[in-house]
Amino acid sequence: MLEFVPPLWTESTRYEYVQAIQFCLAAYAVPALVVVGRPWGRLGGAGSRGRLWRLLDRVAERRLRHASFVRAFAFVAAFAALVILWRTPAWTDAVVRDRWLVPVEVVSLAVTGVGLWLEILACPPLRPRLHRPWRAVVAALAMWATWVMAFSIGFAHDSWYHAFDHVRTGIGVTLDQEIATGILWLAAVAAFLPAIFADLMTWLRNGDDPDAELRRLVRDARRSGRA
Repeated sequence: MLEFVPPLWTESTRYEYVQAIQFCLAAYAVPALVVVGRPWGRLGGAGSRGRLWRLLDRVAERRLRHASFVRAFAFVAAFAALVILWRTPAWTDAVVRDRWLVPVEVVSLAVTGVGLWLEILACPPLRPRLHRPWRAVVAALAMWATWVMAFSIGFAHDSWYHAFDHVRTGIGVTLDQEIATGILWLAAVAAFLPAIFADLMTWLRNGDDPDAELRRLVRDARRSGRA
């Protein structure tokens, strides 16, 4: 992963905006690509894949039986809490100084992010619990959490973080912080805005959620097959 190899690994200890890039890869790019890529469809051999697919199919059925905005909101709350936690001055400085925290940061953000994206995007056999346009609401809440943190950093009069040696690197504190803020803001937009737009346009065009009818047909077919 790019977070663990040069130049990001080394430069993220010197520049705030490089550390922001490292953070955005872990929080936005990796989880979204995992869900879109559906790696569980290619794990192991044919028999292994079949067992894994059937297991995920049963998980998907249970998820659809217990569709709830509260459950989906729990992933948003966990994701937002981790985003805010890892961008606070104490934890960001700790990540810069103690490099063993980088894998902890990446894994926590990636795992929570995958759970969040499974509530937004269809990833067969797993499908979001929520109907449109509630998926767009979930994505918007996750995006706004990042925006709040980014704007708080950008409008701060002094540097939030003290682990970066701006005298040695030659880049000013204000410029470094503004670039980092822009990266956080753009990363959230690039990750969530397409999903928000696609969900809203599909909902406005079709009115009723076609996925809801599809889920009902699949659920009825499974029940009749078991009978």
